[in-house]
Formats: sequence, C-alpha cells, structure tokens
Amino acid sequence: MIKLLSSGFYTSIQDLGRFGSSDIGVPVSGAMDLYSAKLANHILGNNDTNAILEITLGKCKLLFDRQMIICISGANLSPKLNNKNITLNSPIEINKGDILTFDKPVYGVRCYLSISGGFQTDVVLNSRSFYKGITDKYVLKKNDILPINVNRSKISKSFSSVKINKQHFVTTIIEAYAGPEYELLDKKQREELNKTMFTISKENNRMGYRLEELMVNKLDSMLTSAVLPGTVQLTPSGKLIILMRDCQVTGGYPRVLQLTDDAINKLAQKTTNDTFKFKITPL
Repeated sequence: MIKLLSSGFYTSIQDLGRFGSSDIGVPVSGAMDLYSAKLANHILGNNDTNAILEITLGKCKLLFDRQMIICISGANLSPKLNNKNITLNSPIEINKGDILTFDKPVYGVRCYLSISGGFQTDVVLNSRSFYKGITDKYVLKKNDILPINVNRSKISKSFSSVKINKQHFVTTIIEAYAGPEYELLDKKQREELNKTMFTISKENNRMGYRLEELMVNKLDSMLTSAVLPGTVQLTPSGKLIILMRDCQVTGGYPRVLQLTDDAINKLAQKTTNDTFKFKITPL
C-alpha cells in the first residue's frame, strides 16, 4: 500500500492513454511526457503500458507500508526519502514506513513515479489514465490509497542509472508540422509563426496551453473537425491554443500546426511564462 499524505498541486495516475474511443468523445489522456513516463517503467523492467504516478510541480508526500523498489524520472522536483536527497532515473529501495516527498522544481514541471508491475487502479476503456467523467477520480487527494500488486512490490535492486539529456527540459525549440489549415495563412502570418518567441500563459493544464502573443486572424470560421494532442489552434481573437493529452476530440478553430509527439513531451515540461519558438516542417 502507498498512502498519499499530501496530494500536491496536481497528482494523478496515467499510462500511455485511452485509444479507440474518440468516436464516443473520449479523449486519449495518458502521461503528459510519455518519454519520461516510459523511462521510469523501463528502468524497473516494466511494460510501457504499466500505470505510473504523474506529479506536477511537487508538494506531494507519500507513505509506504512495505518494502519495494521505485523509480522517479522526468522533472527534478527535489525528491527526498526520509529527508535525504535521492537520485532520479535509478532504482530506489523503499522500506516499510519510509516517506517520500517532492518540493520545488529544479527543472521541468512533471515527474513520474513507477513501481514494479504498475499501479493497479481500475481499467476503464482499456486504460487506467485518470480523466474527469470517465474514471471515478481525475486527481488524487490527501489520504488516498494507491493500489499495488503485492506479489510484485519487491524486486531485485540494480544500481544502474540512466543519464538523460537535459535539453528535453530546457530546450526553447518545439517541433511542429504544418496543420490542415496552415496553407490558408498568408505569408506574414507564416513568418510570425516561425519567428515569434511565444510565452505560455497562466491558462495551461492537461487539456491545453494558451499562448500570450496575438496573431492577426483573417481566416473564416470553419466546421468542427477532428483534433489531436499537439494540434495548434488559432482562435478568432488571434491567440494560439496548443491542445495537450486531455484535449477534446473535435474543435472548430483552424488547425494551423501539429506538434510532433516528442514536442508534446518537451512542452509538457514547461509552464507559465516559459518561452519557446516553433520549428515548422511543411508537409
């Protein structure tokens, strides 16, 4: 058993996502930074599909009631075990009664905690990923109990660790392809998209990131069409919205860009007032 003594800013259970249900309006969801989530599972020898804990911006505290091995990947949210600093991207031995805490970000926004066999929350539509209206919970709260597979909660410890590329967390370049409506933009608008250093507004969450800078929007309204995580929409006001993992499955704004999956992972490690430029590859 793992008990949440403090839930922090936003903590949830995620996996690779909920696929095949967009026809009934169900978002994909899944870990915001799939690269870091997969890494946490790989280090413990888990499957990519095993559910992990996604912790956003720290301030989370966990109590363990048994021995086990865990791994933490992704953002450095100042993790400590019994008030002692611990290493990211490496197996960590846990004993009964240990307390794990996360505090202020050193770099990145979201980290991922894996355990052997993954967290055993309910499977809904072939996924354990939390989403409001689909799963019983959409965010974890104080005193919640995280179900685990007791038979796989203890594994042989390896002292190996993985060195990550810090550019994943600090890069100011976000790769994207031209979206379905990109060709409707005029030359000046395309230049703006390519040259502007964009700023993430305070309106950012698992559904989408709204950017601060305005673009002139001369495009006509359009019919509602399919959208995906990573779709960049141009709103009538001229602001851009980048859809993230919990986004809706259809939208009515022009889809001017589509982020690569790697770019979504990198953007998921940025937050309010962080800046970046698009690197656009025409289709």
